[in-house]
Amino acid sequence: MNKSSIAPRSAQPGPRLPITERLGPQDLMMLWPDDLGWPEVIGALAILDGTGLLDRDGRFRVEAVREVIGSRLPQVPRFRQLLYTPRWGLGWPLWVDARFFDLTEHVRVRPFAAPPDEERLLRTVEDVRALPLSRSRPLWEVWFLPGLADDRVAMFIKVHHTIADGPAGVTLLGTFCDLSADAPTTPARPWTPVPMPSSRNLFEDNLRRRVQAAEGALSKLRRPATTLHQARERWPEVRENYLKGRAPRTSFNIPIGQHRRLAVIRSNLDAAKQIAHHHDAKLNDVLMSATAGGLRELLRSRGELVEDLVLRAFVPVSLHQEEPGRARGNQGGLMFVPLPIGEPDPIRRLRLIAEASARQKKYVVGAPEGILGRNRVLQRAMTRGLARQRWANVYVANIFGPPMPLYLAGARITEIFPVVPLIGNFTLAVAALSYAEQLNITVVADANACPDVDVFAQGVRDSLQALSSSQHLLA
Repeated sequence: MNKSSIAPRSAQPGPRLPITERLGPQDLMMLWPDDLGWPEVIGALAILDGTGLLDRDGRFRVEAVREVIGSRLPQVPRFRQLLYTPRWGLGWPLWVDARFFDLTEHVRVRPFAAPPDEERLLRTVEDVRALPLSRSRPLWEVWFLPGLADDRVAMFIKVHHTIADGPAGVTLLGTFCDLSADAPTTPARPWTPVPMPSSRNLFEDNLRRRVQAAEGALSKLRRPATTLHQARERWPEVRENYLKGRAPRTSFNIPIGQHRRLAVIRSNLDAAKQIAHHHDAKLNDVLMSATAGGLRELLRSRGELVEDLVLRAFVPVSLHQEEPGRARGNQGGLMFVPLPIGEPDPIRRLRLIAEASARQKKYVVGAPEGILGRNRVLQRAMTRGLARQRWANVYVANIFGPPMPLYLAGARITEIFPVVPLIGNFTLAVAALSYAEQLNITVVADANACPDVDVFAQGVRDSLQALSSSQHLLA
């Protein structure tokens, strides 16, 4: 349910960020999984019309693309910054300018071998996704994968989740794109890194933040009635999401491994909107209903009972307050939505999900605050607990992208598919991105726990087709 649109590059670079900009509580929650072998990397697979990106010999003109990307870097300070973790007593991790920056380490080319089909492409994308992002460099990479038929070129951009969530990631992509093929390229400006703050600066900054936190805690103690009222207001959210029932045990909720399998599903945005309109639902409800249909087919293919089964979907909710296309960092909430897997009728299933989703929107849980938001030990413990969590069975995200076609270095982007990370015991995740009248869905699955991800993907396609057919019958 993330809501964000994209803004192409601005004529003026954004302001330099403060040298003591620390990671916030949500950013830190994206950092700890790395230590457990669950790299928090978000990405996007784009397909480009590469006619103008290939030379006469069919080689990819990577320098032309690097020139465009390099010229836009002033608008994305994070892309030339390192994640620095100071020693004990100097506070939380923060962003600092890299002393040296080499664009060739971040914009790379990897042709993939024949046959140039989608299966081979997705395996190659997984290969580059699995390559770790080194903490000694800014935490992002763009891989160009030439070799598709008809002079098409695939591009996979990967960014650490501490830098951006889904809506912010769409904005990052838009920074390097244009609305036309003939947009001029501005030469890259000279860049001078800001020196790293001294230990004294970090100590003073950490002390100031701790004093402010203590003052905030004391303020709450001085106003017990107000604090109690705020706690009571938040209680329904906590009760509904964390204390009201548990997610059923399933064969695909086991601790994840290191390897992934990807599947993509193409659908029409206008058709999905019409389905939602005809059944008094939202676009996100259509996505979750199709996901429920895919899960139903997956479990039935494994010989598992689905009658009366209701699973729970973890649904992120964007809380970005920036104007559209300017989202930055991690600013998200969440809600849990029941998925009636046991309901065989796709129309009935959609309506049940729409009713439940409308009800759950009243109980969206925001960013971690208070002790959980400030305490590293509690955050790490909560992250470790995800390997055994029973709050949800599957992750489902819907990201709103640009309604118009985008161009990179003069090449039209014909398709974009989002790629989300897996964590804990979520061995299956679904993410959709709307782009230029398309609704493109990517399934990310643990390769060992879900080798049959194609069964799930086909179930999603069949559910979308059934809903589309029912809409025409009702028209």
